[in-house]
Amino acid sequence: MTEKETAAKRIAAILAENKVKKVRYPKLGVETYEFAYGGHERTVVMGLSGHVVGIDFPKEYNNWQKNSAKDLIDADIIVTTTNKKIVTALKVIGKDADLVTIATDYDREGELIGVEALSLIQSVNPKVKFNRALYSAITPKDITHAFENLTTVNFNLADAGHSREVIDLVWGASLTRYISLCAGRLGKLFLSVGRVQSPTLALIVEREKEREAFVPVDYWEIEATLETKKKESFVSEYHLNRIFEKEVAERIFKNVIVGGFAKVAAVEAKERKEKPPIPFNTTEFYVAANAIGISVNNAKRMYQTLYEAGYLSYPRTDSTIYPESLELRSLIEMFIGTEFEVYAKKLLKQKTLTPTQGKKEDPAHPPIHPVAPAKRSDMKEDEWKVYELVVRRFLATFAGEAEWHTLRVNIDINEAENKEEFKVNGSRLTDEGWRWYYPYNKPEDRLLPPLSEGDVLKVTHKEFYEKETQPPSRYGQGRLIRLMDDLGLGTKATRADIINKLISRYYIHGNPLQPTKMAYAVVDTLEQYTPTIVKPEMTKRLEEDMDKISEGKIKEGDVLAESREMLNIIFEDLEKNSEDIAKSLQSGLLEDKIVGKCQLCDSDLIIRKSKKGSRFIGCSGYPDCSYSLPLPRTGQVVVTDKMCDEHKMAKIKIITEGKRPWEFGCPACNFNDWERQKEEADKKGQTMIPFGEAVKKAQARAKAKSKSETPETLSDIKGLGEASLKKLNDAKVETIEDLAAANTEKLAKKTGISVKNLDKWKEAANAAKAAKATKEESDSNE
Repeated sequence: MTEKETAAKRIAAILAENKVKKVRYPKLGVETYEFAYGGHERTVVMGLSGHVVGIDFPKEYNNWQKNSAKDLIDADIIVTTTNKKIVTALKVIGKDADLVTIATDYDREGELIGVEALSLIQSVNPKVKFNRALYSAITPKDITHAFENLTTVNFNLADAGHSREVIDLVWGASLTRYISLCAGRLGKLFLSVGRVQSPTLALIVEREKEREAFVPVDYWEIEATLETKKKESFVSEYHLNRIFEKEVAERIFKNVIVGGFAKVAAVEAKERKEKPPIPFNTTEFYVAANAIGISVNNAKRMYQTLYEAGYLSYPRTDSTIYPESLELRSLIEMFIGTEFEVYAKKLLKQKTLTPTQGKKEDPAHPPIHPVAPAKRSDMKEDEWKVYELVVRRFLATFAGEAEWHTLRVNIDINEAENKEEFKVNGSRLTDEGWRWYYPYNKPEDRLLPPLSEGDVLKVTHKEFYEKETQPPSRYGQGRLIRLMDDLGLGTKATRADIINKLISRYYIHGNPLQPTKMAYAVVDTLEQYTPTIVKPEMTKRLEEDMDKISEGKIKEGDVLAESREMLNIIFEDLEKNSEDIAKSLQSGLLEDKIVGKCQLCDSDLIIRKSKKGSRFIGCSGYPDCSYSLPLPRTGQVVVTDKMCDEHKMAKIKIITEGKRPWEFGCPACNFNDWERQKEEADKKGQTMIPFGEAVKKAQARAKAKSKSETPETLSDIKGLGEASLKKLNDAKVETIEDLAAANTEKLAKKTGISVKNLDKWKEAANAAKAAKATKEESDSNE
């Protein structure tokens, strides 16, 4: 039994001594792969499609009104069938089996999936023998070795996986039900609370509060362009970088006289070495993928596809140390004849191949690495990006250090009492080393003309910049994954899913991640009345206990009992403060619906629902004031922190699960534009489509646009990763329009990003602007 059908197909093809026979069970709708192997005339390989059974509460607990949320803590847990076809097939095929080999993924969840399937077979065939195949890649070598060295099933590991299922079900269901009932948010609008997701959400909200509390401080920067006797120019900056007193800055700027002279006071040259990166584990892979513009969820999905196709090693690992059993030279040699051949050949010339290593070691799986060569044509474009990232990282771990020649030059402008100290730093990559193999986020050379102490320079230009300090940046997905790892929130297998769940529940949006008002309401309430839920210490402790279950140090029952005890204590706090919690949640959720102030009476404008179910923005002063604006019928409305300068109204976005967010913008601007178009149409005797239909067409265009290559936000631009996005945001480049209007040379100086990359991204931004203008023109003609 394998975890998925794709793995079953590959493993069957590898093990079969003769031709594989694909057998379909029409009544069951299940396919298997059958062949002769290891002395057995009939060996059947079957994919399970993940968990085929699950856990739940008995049906009598489904009624939220009849059962209290606290009742769920100690309620019975029952096993439910989640895939009837495969469950039936397991029993039909397993009834006559002599031996069952579990070949699911080797981790907690994989072991549990295998044990669940084994239990189903044992229910109809109690005496069946069973064993376990362990592998870290679906390659002929790994699979053959696994089946020639079969081992025993790790029931402790399966128990650890089962304990997680039970704990997450009980905590999530009881807390979600309690908080949702307090808030009056039932049905699809329920408020999700979870053992891992709530502390993670609290991190995002806490960072947003730090940003809101941040008080910017004005400062000034001064630059002087200097010229050598050979007419070679370069830009220097005042030696303190930031000057926090305007009068001082103005005095310094006045002392820098264009046409005047400067002298090189000191030149300090150094050689700097950069060590190669360590091997990828799951966390560092997500961080790197996110830095090149791939979301954590997409990186997880694409990597899984490449693993099942036999190109990459097992995706979920903590290890950053290659085990001695891994034949590293052979893995490098397999790239001869591929587009990575030149890199492989250079490494193979080394007398010894000594890879870098980190501090973490996972006995179950090696670090992430390639296991088979591939061509671009073998996979989709984004999948190739992931594959190439892994290959280059693997090769880089064997390469030498990168070497830089750096210069720090101190310059005196003017003489005597008017002397002002400036500086300039230069760097040049003298030996690419590992950066030749792994060129991502490679710093650009900052070249300076030859300079020596005592050289006289001419001041040809000067600049005076007024700036302000910036708040701490929001978390990008990669950065958040790393923080969750550091704090023990979730596991390598679950962290990406937690972020995706927070997005799907409309708690967070954007990249970097921004919380909604609903997230504030939930986190603020929990922090005030039961802070244990949103602190990482509680979930970290349970994670450590689950590790001990897998190691056989403690029993699953003891951990489940401890978990329920902790939850009962939490409910004591909740029930003591029920009324206050309800008021806090309802007040906070009301803020989530406030869009701005009414232009007619200055009351709050709130997202409302009509009796017929349609949504609109209405004035809270109704019935005295009837001002209203229509909204799209479908999708979740998220009120952003961006304001329309004209209408003093928050811009909104419409989020639909599985689709790119639609930046709807200012509701008043949208409606006014439609009214202007209608007025023009009336003058021409044309029939204008109703506003609702116009919005539907705009939404359809947005949907089509989400499938195109045209970026809507900076994070959509190909190759613009999290690190560069933060630098642009710090330089106040936050939108497509900001980038399209930017001077790339000046922006390069501010951010340290290469002009080449900025020009490429600016081109994409201009293309996006042009596409938007075309659509707006099309809109006006409708």
